[in-house]
This record gives sequence, structure tokens and C-alpha cells, in this order.
Amino acid sequence: MSQRVLITAGASGVGRAMAEAFAEAGAQVWVADVDEAALAACPEAWQRSRVNVADEGSVASLFAEIATEWGGLDVLCANAGIAGPTALVEDVSLDDWRACLSVNLEGAFLCSKYAAPMMKAQKSGAILITSSTAGQYGYPNRAPYAAAKWGMVGLGKTLAMELGPHGIRSNVICPGSVEGPRIEGVMEREAAAKGMTRDQVYAGYASGTSMGSFVEGRDIAAMAVFLASDGARLVSGQVIAVDGHTVNPDPKV
Repeated sequence: MSQRVLITAGASGVGRAMAEAFAEAGAQVWVADVDEAALAACPEAWQRSRVNVADEGSVASLFAEIATEWGGLDVLCANAGIAGPTALVEDVSLDDWRACLSVNLEGAFLCSKYAAPMMKAQKSGAILITSSTAGQYGYPNRAPYAAAKWGMVGLGKTLAMELGPHGIRSNVICPGSVEGPRIEGVMEREAAAKGMTRDQVYAGYASGTSMGSFVEGRDIAAMAVFLASDGARLVSGQVIAVDGHTVNPDPKV
């Protein structure tokens, strides 16, 4: 039987790249997203659901549907996330803080909470949480995002401990700066906050890696497919960066 794979925020960006990679590998793909237009643009062969991962009722309904349609789940890619504000910590509102943690950290928690019993019942499964290099180093002016992403690392490691005896693996992928609309928004806000141009911020981000580059969605997707494969059958509890090797998370340019 082909792998049954759920990808949150799977209709665009990194999630879409994951969905395409898993589909190409022969998996059955289910994408969950809040963006109805992006969902509508996904291949008809994929299962598609509009889901708010920060809402437990929405997540519970999704997993009930998966149980009915698929009878189980082999891979959860807890990929949904938002960038949150770009501001000094004293300028971050509590509402913005909570919104960032709700989608990133609580979303990964809720999806894992409902995936765990399903995977335990079949005594197998893989959970992949998309964190960030912000969850390894922290980033100035991004306190809510960094805090959420650090929390996701702790969640992923704890899941590996709890679920390992049931044949379930859990790993955390930490992308560096990923080309796309989200990072463009982050760079524009940072440029405004620092009195720099977008290109100066871009160059600074790239110079913080030893390979001098951003990553692409396909790079994250390839790692996800590997970690879900039998080739990684004993890889669990790991935090794996796909970032061109970060050497300085806050380069000055």
C-alpha cells in the first residue's frame, strides 16, 4: 500500500513542494490549508480540506475524515506556520504573540495529538514537524516566531520519546531562509525597521550561511520524503537543518 501522507499548509509554498514530492514518490496525498483558492488549484488526485490548524474542532474534523476515507495515516507533515511580526520584543503586542504561537506551535501540537492515536493503532507512522533555523538560534526582531519554532523542536523530540515504543518516528526539519512570498514580506519589514533596502537584507541573510544561498521548497520536500522513507527507519528525535549551513544567524551588512 502506498503511504498516506497529510501535509498542513500543503496548498502552496513549502507544503505544496512537499505534496508534489510525495505524490511523485507514489504516496497518497492529503493537503490541508486555510486558503481555499490555493486548495482549488491543487491536483484533483489529491484529497483537499480547508482547515485552520489553530482550531481544535477544525483539526478534529479533519482527522475524523481521514479515518473514514483512509482508515489510517502513515505520515504527518505538520508544516503550517506564519511569520509573525517583525519588531523589537517591547513593541510586540500580546495578540500578535499569541497568533504566531497558535498557528505554529499549537497547530503542530493539535495535529500530532490527533495523529498519534491513529498511528498507535497501526503501530507505525512518521511525524515531521517543520520548524526553522530560528528554532535553533533565535533571531532578533522575531521573538514570537523564534519562540514558537523552539517550542516545535521540543515538541518533536518529546513525541519521539513518547511514540517510539509504538513504532512511530518523529523528526524536526529546520529550513533556513526559503525563497518565496513569506520571506519577501519578512525582508521588507526588516528593511523598513533597519533603514535598509530589501536587497541589503537579502544579501545579509545569504551571507549568514557558509554556502551563501537561500533554500527552495524542493530542498525541504526532498528531506521530508527521505525522513518518511524506510531508508530513515531508525532516524527519530532528530533536528535536521536544511539551510546551506547557518554560521551567523544575525549577519551585519
